[in-house]
Amino acid sequence: MMIDADIVAVSAATAYRVLSAAGLLGRRTSKTKTKGTGFHQPIAPHRHWHVDVSYLNICGTFYYMTSVIDGYSRAVVHQEIREQMTEQDIETILQRAKEKHPNVTPRIITDNGPQFISGDFKQFIRVSGMSHVRTSPYYPQSNGKIERYHRTIKSECIRPKTPLSLDEARRIVGEFVHIYNHDRLHSAIGYVTPADMLAGRAKEIHEDRDRKLAEARNRRSEARQAARGETAKYNNVA
Repeated sequence: MMIDADIVAVSAATAYRVLSAAGLLGRRTSKTKTKGTGFHQPIAPHRHWHVDVSYLNICGTFYYMTSVIDGYSRAVVHQEIREQMTEQDIETILQRAKEKHPNVTPRIITDNGPQFISGDFKQFIRVSGMSHVRTSPYYPQSNGKIERYHRTIKSECIRPKTPLSLDEARRIVGEFVHIYNHDRLHSAIGYVTPADMLAGRAKEIHEDRDRKLAEARNRRSEARQAARGETAKYNNVA
């Protein structure tokens, strides 16, 4: 973000050394996972849409939040909070997501919730020109992108802001989604925003960052050479 905003241009290794010296890095643990490693990641936007339903407790009343995440860019294509979440509600949400991108035919990836296994939903998917894949039973982590997103929005938006009504929850979630898509850099896609990744601007952004880093290295090299020259001149005079 500092490189993009022209505040400072330093490499990731330099940033790591500075943060490590200041004791600002937590301990990292790495675990090798074998489940889900055979999943083929999409190579372009709108190939995979991950869909899931999550519960929200607002002042003791449970509501349903459904999100549609693009698997390539991690962008939130569409989301809604409703008082109920039937198969017809899911169809409406997906139709609204399709209306934002009318020429795409994504593969819909869901768990085995009752809304996603009905015959009417299968018919809707077929008529819409999409396809549908359900994750392995008892292993919701295989839909991990949207699972992680729902954990993030609950821990960073809904719980801290504590909405007192359905309308307030819809408002703060809408604001969070806008920031998530357009302002927040995502580590899994090379520290660009999901909106930039979705629009195909990631390569341009990375090239611009590389250019700024190269220019910064050249300026520092010239400054060091100039400093050495001044030192040598001073020593000769002395």
